[in-house]
Amino acid sequence: MRVVIVGATGNAGTALVRALEREPAVDEILGLARRPAARTPDHVKTRFAVADMTKDDLAASFAHADTVVHLAWFFQPTHQPDVTWRTNVGGSERVFRAVADAGVRNLVYASSVGAYSPGPGRVVDESWPTHSLPVAAYGREKAYVERLLDAFEREHPETRVVRMRPAFLFTRAAASQQRRIFAGPFVPDVAARTPVLPYPSGLRFQALTTEDAADAYRLAVIGDERGAFNLAAEPIIDGPTLAAALGAQLVTLPPALVRAGLATAWHLRLAPAEPGLFDLVRVLPEMDTGRAERDLGWRATSSAVDAVIAFARGMAAGEGGATAPLEPDGIPARVRELKTGVGGRVGS
Repeated sequence: MRVVIVGATGNAGTALVRALEREPAVDEILGLARRPAARTPDHVKTRFAVADMTKDDLAASFAHADTVVHLAWFFQPTHQPDVTWRTNVGGSERVFRAVADAGVRNLVYASSVGAYSPGPGRVVDESWPTHSLPVAAYGREKAYVERLLDAFEREHPETRVVRMRPAFLFTRAAASQQRRIFAGPFVPDVAARTPVLPYPSGLRFQALTTEDAADAYRLAVIGDERGAFNLAAEPIIDGPTLAAALGAQLVTLPPALVRAGLATAWHLRLAPAEPGLFDLVRVLPEMDTGRAERDLGWRATSSAVDAVIAFARGMAAGEGGATAPLEPDGIPARVRELKTGVGGRVGS
C-alpha cells in the first residue's frame, strides 16, 4: 500500500508517519510539505518532497497512491483571513481535485471538532451539523471544507472518503509550535509551570494525544470504513481538572474579562490567536466517540489529562521536533516570530 500525506511535517503529520512506519500493510509513504524535511534512520518507508498545495501539481505526486491523507492547515496569519482561506479552503479544493484526477481510491481528511455547529452541554455523534460558529477563521474554514467534501463525495462515489474530527491534539514534541500558534512570543515557557492557573469560568473542552489521533488515522488508512469519526479521550477538561493535573491553584475568571483581554492582545499584536477562537471553543458540543470505537476498533490509550500534561511539560522545556513546523523554542525562533509579526507566522 502506498500512502501520500499532505502536511507530513506538522503535529499530526509527524505522528502519522511514525504510525505508518510501524504498519505492515503500508509499503511506501510519501510526505509532502511546503518546506524541506530530512529523512532520519527511523524513516525506512518514508521519503519527503516539497509541495505547496495552493499551486503545485499534486496529481503527479498522487499518481499510483492507494490513499491520500490531507493534514495540511494554516493557523496564521490571523490578521489576514484571506490568506488562510486561500490556503486552507482553496488548497484543500486542489487536493481533492488532484485525488480525483489521479484516480486515488481512498481519501482521509483532517476535519476538527471546530467544524461542529454550537451545542454547549450536548453530547453529539457524527450526524451533528458542521456549520461551526463563523466567528473565527479556523471554524469557518473547517466548515467550508466539509461542504467541499460533500460535493466531492456526490461527484466521486468511487472514492472512499473518511473525515476525522479530532478534539484538540497535544503532544510534547509539538509544544513549542502550539505556543507559537496560540500564545505568541511574549509568553515565556516558564508559564507552563505556574503555581496559579487563571481559567475562564465554565470553559470545558476535549483533548487527545497526537499519537492516539495518528493511530485512528492509521486504522482509517488500512481499513474500508467511510464517513466521519469523532476522536477524543476522557475526561472532559475543565478548570478543576486542569488545575489538579498541573498541581496549580485555580483562579476562575469571568469569560467576558478573558475575552476582552484576548481581544486587546490580538488587536495590539501581542498574541496571535484571534478572540473569535475563544468564542468558538466555548460553544462546542462534546463529541461521542462510539463510532470510532465500534467501526474502526479505535480507543484512546492516553487520557485527555495525559495529553495536556505532555503539552505543559514540553512547553516548559521548550521542546520541539526535527521538522520546520516543530522547531524547538529558543531565541532564534522567538526573533523570527517577532520579525514576521505576532500572528503572522504561517504554515504547519
